Amino acid sequence: MIVYQSTKTGFIHDVTSGSIDDIIKAKVLEKLKRNSGPSETESWRNSLMYMNNVLNDPEIPNDTGISIECQIPQSSKRIDFIITGTNATHQEHAIIIELKQWLSAEKTGKDGVVRTRLGGNLRETSHPSYQAWSYAALLMNFNETIYTEDIQLKPCAFLHNYTQDAHITHEFYADYLKKAPVFLKNDQLKLREFIKQFVKHGDKKELIYRIENGRIRPSKMLADSLVNMLKGKDEFVMIDEQKIIYETALHMARNASKGKKKVLIVDGGPGTGKSVVAINLLVNLTKENKFVQYVTKNSAPRSVFESKLTGEFRKTVITNLFRSSGSYTETPPNTIDALIVDEAHRLNEKSGMFSNLGENQVKEIIRSSLFSVFFIDENQRVAMSDIGTKGEIEKWAARLDASVYHQKLESQFRCGGSDGYLAWIDNTLQIRETANPTLEGIEYDFRVLDSPTELRSLINEKNELNNKSRLVAGYCYPWNSKKDKTKFDIVFPAHSFEIRWNLSDDGMLWILKPESVNEVGCIHTCQGLELDYVGVIIGKDMLVKNGFVFADHAGRASSDKTVHGFKKLKKENPAAASEAINDIVKNTYRTLMTRGMKGCYVYAEDEEMRDWLRNSIGK
Repeated sequence: MIVYQSTKTGFIHDVTSGSIDDIIKAKVLEKLKRNSGPSETESWRNSLMYMNNVLNDPEIPNDTGISIECQIPQSSKRIDFIITGTNATHQEHAIIIELKQWLSAEKTGKDGVVRTRLGGNLRETSHPSYQAWSYAALLMNFNETIYTEDIQLKPCAFLHNYTQDAHITHEFYADYLKKAPVFLKNDQLKLREFIKQFVKHGDKKELIYRIENGRIRPSKMLADSLVNMLKGKDEFVMIDEQKIIYETALHMARNASKGKKKVLIVDGGPGTGKSVVAINLLVNLTKENKFVQYVTKNSAPRSVFESKLTGEFRKTVITNLFRSSGSYTETPPNTIDALIVDEAHRLNEKSGMFSNLGENQVKEIIRSSLFSVFFIDENQRVAMSDIGTKGEIEKWAARLDASVYHQKLESQFRCGGSDGYLAWIDNTLQIRETANPTLEGIEYDFRVLDSPTELRSLINEKNELNNKSRLVAGYCYPWNSKKDKTKFDIVFPAHSFEIRWNLSDDGMLWILKPESVNEVGCIHTCQGLELDYVGVIIGKDMLVKNGFVFADHAGRASSDKTVHGFKKLKKENPAAASEAINDIVKNTYRTLMTRGMKGCYVYAEDEEMRDWLRNSIGK
């Protein structure tokens, strides 16, 4: 959907008459069904005045197409400004321009990310060149008109208030600056020349009309790239039940249609290979020319699997295949062929930073797609806001007239291939009573350490083998180092132990960074991922008294959002609050203690907890 369309002549008239902002505001209300705020209206007025100056050149044809606020299909993102026409040899071009009113920005250590003032606060956001390039990449790989008719996309960014400095054009961003050049305050003439390279003849808005109505389908280039990326990666090879479920999902996706929506629920515990099946479905359904996306609430699995497919830590065109569970609040019904939802137990009702968007993520995912598969483990729900249950999925499938099918993954590929270790954890943490009160006969390296220093030394020793061992902890310690990198977060003076939470600069790729063995991860950076050996620090949120394992809300860090709403629930229903906090805390440690394929080492702050775990080993 495009909010404003005109020719160069019409655009210049609307700007010089002083009515461009009012026209766009009215179009937003008409087409997007929402009102525009004062700051948004002012941004149109200011930025489009600068674009008017740039375009005011007789060598740019009067019938050149101008489009403003072009919504990218299946996305809430909108392209600020598009210029369409043909070059000297009549090759069709669309110039994508990201407009910014920024005055300054700061370089970060994150790929394609800068820090600038937004909404009165200093925040991290995409570098404008990355943003423009990513929009072009999304269109190039999913808009059938563009890739079949060989339409050339030329992305760039125009920061018309920004004076040159050492940050926005830093060498760190060179890759994206090359793909999408950035033009600053004194570069208006350079931007004009950039446009004139690709637009010698106008198109009377005809090209943008074809683009807007192009079918959403993955390009063959994208599909072939994905298949090649998967080749030779043993970690994505499927066996036994994985293969059966994969073929079942393929068959359902091929036969789903608007009148025959289908939902598959795959139940499986830690290490059963849910993510392996999910990634294979993503690749091979894309190969079959279906529009498919891999979905999680937590960004860690998306970031890690994306980097594993590309073999590097840089953002790539396949980024658009990996989406957050809150991406479908405004997606029209049945417009996506398949949505593959990993870690479905972490889905929420509301979406957005302030949990104020949409109605229910389960509903929105099923509504948006012809086929959806939910990989779920209800014992890994670790926040009060988690609503992902089989019952919730079945409820919305019924309301949306979708057929529901169930499959189960049982074979263990984690924890030494043993269901016995998982049963022992459940029994020991009193999640459920099992036939495994001890670890006798179970080949898995589990140890309880008497100090965090010993725990760190053991993990460092194991990590030297292949960089697949890490420390993790419960959410019991404030993140002091986030604002002051000289401070430590987890400190035990009696043991001369101090360490930081994972660096924010690493983002959700923390688990892959070699130096991150010197940091501590949390449930958000490791859920859905696996290690060889995991070291777990159990804080004072899980205690033992008189043989009873229980959760203590007071032991959680005040910044912990996973227990948001606990105090209110405690006032309304103390018994329900107690049950909820027990489930969250115990599921958190159950999840952390099952990240290691070969071993798990634990230090618990509570001495009775250490004794309880040690006595439960029974060897």
